[in-house]
Amino acid sequence: MGAFRTGPRATVRVPATSANLGPGFDSLGLALDLCDEVTAETTSGTAVTVEVEGEGAGTVAADERHLVASSMLRTFKHLDLAPPGLRLKCRNRIPHARGLGSSSAAIVAGVMLADALAGASLTRSEKLVIAGEIEGHPDNVAPCLLGGFTIAYSTADGARALSLDPSPRVHPWVFVPRTRGLTAVARTALPERVPHADAVFNLSRSALLVAAISRQPSRLFEATDDRLHQGYRAEGMPESAELLERLRAVGIAAAISGAGPSVLALAVDDAPVPEAPGFAALRLDVAEGAAQVATSPNE
Repeated sequence: MGAFRTGPRATVRVPATSANLGPGFDSLGLALDLCDEVTAETTSGTAVTVEVEGEGAGTVAADERHLVASSMLRTFKHLDLAPPGLRLKCRNRIPHARGLGSSSAAIVAGVMLADALAGASLTRSEKLVIAGEIEGHPDNVAPCLLGGFTIAYSTADGARALSLDPSPRVHPWVFVPRTRGLTAVARTALPERVPHADAVFNLSRSALLVAAISRQPSRLFEATDDRLHQGYRAEGMPESAELLERLRAVGIAAAISGAGPSVLALAVDDAPVPEAPGFAALRLDVAEGAAQVATSPNE
């Protein structure tokens, strides 16, 4: 394992993401312009300290167990570098445990910061592979890293993804509840097998969604329908399921965001979106372009 050379300070901004978008379970995702910012610098010794402002302050780990820090350490190991001491400062805006990709943002931030401090030798594809390995599935890390609307998939060599620009007519809204959810818990509600007809239904809607979000927004309502996961998870998030049904009843292309419990609505042009008591309604832009990291000399 090579010795680590102390490098400059690095700062990265990573966006929130919404995965699945209805039918695209574990494969489709959208980057949203609600960003966490993380600054990292190396220190003497091997201690890791983490300062958190905003979401997670006082509740998440403040040492090497913090997800940004552990992702950095894993990336250093991938680069065959002995891990240095680290000082991190996280300014968090992405809600935690709400289906908006806060964990993926932390993972992508860690991979990008480690690479920057080590001399920026990783390609974007290599970063995606590492982030996908840490997360376990690439549907959130792909849009976080690449921006825009992404189609992610796994190969024998790791995660791969393609990024497309959504139509400027598409305007995301996110409805964030006060209650939290956990991806691991949400996955336990899913059956091991689904009817063949439901699988075919989701395949057709996923294919339609690629065209609808990029070229034909008028088809988004049909394209965001799902039979593969949302119905099975509804009992665990009744308020979100009720909001989803209410939005779709008035023709809004809506879906559970990731594993929930937030709800994503894709409004077209200036279409009005109903109020949602009990939820914080956020009108967000799509985060276009790949996540970037900037370096500066240590003070």
